[in-house]
Amino acid sequence: MSFYRRHILPLLTHLAMSDRVIAAERARWIPLAAGVVLEIGVGSGLNVPFYGPGVGRLYALEPSDPLRRMAGPRASRARFPVEFLAASAEAIPLPADSVEWVVTTWTLCSIGQPSLALRELQRVLRPEGRVLFVEHGRAPDLGVLKWQDRLTPIWRRCAGGCHLNRPIDRLLEAGGFAFERLERGYIRGPRFGAYLYRGIARKAA
Repeated sequence: MSFYRRHILPLLTHLAMSDRVIAAERARWIPLAAGVVLEIGVGSGLNVPFYGPGVGRLYALEPSDPLRRMAGPRASRARFPVEFLAASAEAIPLPADSVEWVVTTWTLCSIGQPSLALRELQRVLRPEGRVLFVEHGRAPDLGVLKWQDRLTPIWRRCAGGCHLNRPIDRLLEAGGFAFERLERGYIRGPRFGAYLYRGIARKAA
């Protein structure tokens, strides 16, 4: 792993994800998860303080060693047990039907093989389980989308594989999920990275 990816990128990721506008999205959505929860790409643990009292256990999946270390202090202060999983979303080290909620925030943009990761979510999620997602992605405005397409090849190299232009709703539907709730729209910030998909999905019938 390069010096940049080990020492610089985790800090930049933490700082970018600590924005107050993003924190407001966390405060709105994260408390909805309950029971046994799997968070994909827990990063530096910024979601952990927002989980509600209904959480029984959190599996915190994060392939980055530096980010797991950064998340440790927040995990230690949680009101529920937190178990870190040093793995990728394409190969989740949990048995089938083992979690009630999957949480993914600003993560599907950077997974190398999102279709494989979504198959893994299908596998570990219980039949009645839910996926809670807050993700940035492909904008509907042609001018913004052109910039997303132009910037993504360079952006993903310096931003941990982040794709600015992934159509999150279509990815989830192609992965076998149906929406119970779906909101789309811009938040404050550069428009090429500020179009959000938020909501809750379940396994499609």
